Amino acid sequence: MSSGADASQGGWSRRRFLGALGGTAAVVAVPAPASAPAGPESTPVATPAPAPSTHRTGKAAGPRPLYLGTYTSVDGGGTGIGLATYDPATGQITGAGTLTGVADPSYLAVHPDGRTLYAVDEQTSGAVTAVRLADRKVLGSRSTGGAGPCHLSVHPTGRWLLSANYTSGSVAVHPIGTSGALGERTALVKHSSPQPGPGQDGPHAHQFVTSPDGGHVLAVDLGTDTVYTYRLDTTKGTLAEVSQAHTRPGAGPRHLTFHPGGRYAYLANEVDDTVAVCAYDPATGALSIGDPQSSGSTGDTTNYPAQILVTPNGSYAYLANRGDNTLARYAVETDGARLRLLDTVPVSGDFPRQIAFSPDGTLLFAANQKSGTVSVFLVDGESGELRLAGAPFASPVAVCALPL
Repeated sequence: MSSGADASQGGWSRRRFLGALGGTAAVVAVPAPASAPAGPESTPVATPAPAPSTHRTGKAAGPRPLYLGTYTSVDGGGTGIGLATYDPATGQITGAGTLTGVADPSYLAVHPDGRTLYAVDEQTSGAVTAVRLADRKVLGSRSTGGAGPCHLSVHPTGRWLLSANYTSGSVAVHPIGTSGALGERTALVKHSSPQPGPGQDGPHAHQFVTSPDGGHVLAVDLGTDTVYTYRLDTTKGTLAEVSQAHTRPGAGPRHLTFHPGGRYAYLANEVDDTVAVCAYDPATGALSIGDPQSSGSTGDTTNYPAQILVTPNGSYAYLANRGDNTLARYAVETDGARLRLLDTVPVSGDFPRQIAFSPDGTLLFAANQKSGTVSVFLVDGESGELRLAGAPFASPVAVCALPL
């Protein structure tokens, strides 16, 4: 079964054991705190780095920061958040060490101001950790109130951190202070309805994101075959459910991404190996899920779609296929209302768990969990075609790549 759909083993989600092959460690350890305390203070980490800016125009000159997520508690895993740089013109990655002291940082996100990095601690006692990027100082961790947090995102206001607890099927909200540090949790909602889908042992929240209009936050739950829409009180940090959208039973929705126009979104269904176009109503937050479409997988092997992205201009979409080990390319048509499968390209790795664009959209990074590599592709701005930008970069149990 897939990493997202698997039940737990001895209190640990099986998602974290799949693909834990010993990829060659391409980074070296940089000293860091042995643990991430809950308070705002922590021992500084050596090798200071300039705070990156995520708001750029044109092609950046010189190397850019790249942060890599992994599992630290599996055989062959990493020892913390991987540090690297990439050439924005060629896509070449250069290792730059490891930020230790963060346990199982399987997913990463950056604050809108580019000054603070956030990581999930995907463990039974789930937590989220903040790291100041200027000097790589760990600012502390906070409990997510659940088990196995696998995704997090920052609200566009920069004041709230949203996280999804996969194993316990809940979503959480934490306040973000002016320093970037996290405060005590302000909301925790467990997905208790509807009942789990076929083959599922309970709810499994897999993603928690903000709609483009900023008016709603949406949680994708693989276990209940549901996308939940909440209204976030941006003063108190509380959640109020306003809508539910249901896939067909057993679809196992994993990841949602919005078209830049804000009226449509695309849903990757992990368990039934499909994607779907969704209509979104910004006024009510209601999402309407369309018919399932092909992931582009050949059918020769069991395939689990992982993540779908849309180009900044809204013309093309890309789907990471784990098992088929390809990236599917779609033309986005009729102002976002339609996806048309164009082709697939080999990802040049095994089990692409997550994909991400460089900030200018000219590069696509794929974190390949089982091969322990990160592949980089040049994105043709006109045709949307992908071209491998050289040999993949070795990174132990690579499950997330965050280029800034």
